[in-house]
Amino acid sequence: MPVQLGVVMDPITHINPNKDTTLLLLLAAIKKDWNIVYFEQKHLFYDNNIAKGYGKSLIVHNNTKHWHDLGESKEYILGDLDVLLMRTDPPFDIPFLQTTFILETAQKQGALVVNDPRSLRDCNEKLFATQFPQCCPPLTVSQDPLHLRQFHTRHHDVIFKPLDGMGGSGIFRCKKDDPNVGVILETLTAQGEMVMAQQFIPDIKNGDKRILVIDGEAVPYCLARVPAEGETRGNLAAGGTGHPQPLSERDRWIVDQVAPTLREKGLLFVGLDVIGDYLTEINVTSPTCAQEIDRAYHTDIGGLLMEAISKRLKANTPNG
Repeated sequence: MPVQLGVVMDPITHINPNKDTTLLLLLAAIKKDWNIVYFEQKHLFYDNNIAKGYGKSLIVHNNTKHWHDLGESKEYILGDLDVLLMRTDPPFDIPFLQTTFILETAQKQGALVVNDPRSLRDCNEKLFATQFPQCCPPLTVSQDPLHLRQFHTRHHDVIFKPLDGMGGSGIFRCKKDDPNVGVILETLTAQGEMVMAQQFIPDIKNGDKRILVIDGEAVPYCLARVPAEGETRGNLAAGGTGHPQPLSERDRWIVDQVAPTLREKGLLFVGLDVIGDYLTEINVTSPTCAQEIDRAYHTDIGGLLMEAISKRLKANTPNG
């Protein structure tokens, strides 16, 4: 019987088929003759203690004009599916948190959830990186503007960013004697939110590298997102340009430092952000950049993830 794969994602009609990593993953599932069921977060619910959802059968196509066909909506017991991919974009907000609770119930009731919903809750994409201090630049995290200003005074050239931003939103660079430090910190901490401060890494000029890791193994190539002229953010959403390239020896060392923890936490598909020699973020919610790397190096990232999922399913099957 074919594998039954559910995917929880943002509206498929709104994706960019030229870049969307979720589409690439689903195309790999279709290639394996797996059946796909499509859900959005709003379609998931509890029925007593059973995790359920209103889903639609989904067929995807490698066609930028017509990339999907959806069936009629019907009720599914999530735990009856073999695997569920959680692929909604950050930020981590209340609806996302609530979805992880439903997915955790589905996991207990039989489905393999990628990535593990408990780890999606536990592993803030910026704070998680701080668990590997040997890989990180000097940094601090606080909601106290005075503390953050003191960090800036010590390090002179600093990046400030909110913990739950994405796509480069809310990121500020403050150089020595920057007259706007005060107002920037007031703005970032106005709602009592924590802010990460990192010493500025000049190697950003060579790109913010996205390294994809599948079940603890690095894809051997990454996408270096080089900032636009006059920018300090490499994010593609902020105008950066992607440059696929092989991993460096330092990149591989960073992956080796992080990989055992990723496996332990059930994080099968993760994106590490590396600038120069330093790990800056660990993306666990919906890592991207797979299409760009695949086009450059024919790496078949979707196929690699589906194979990793197949191995987990086999290991979880009696006599598997």
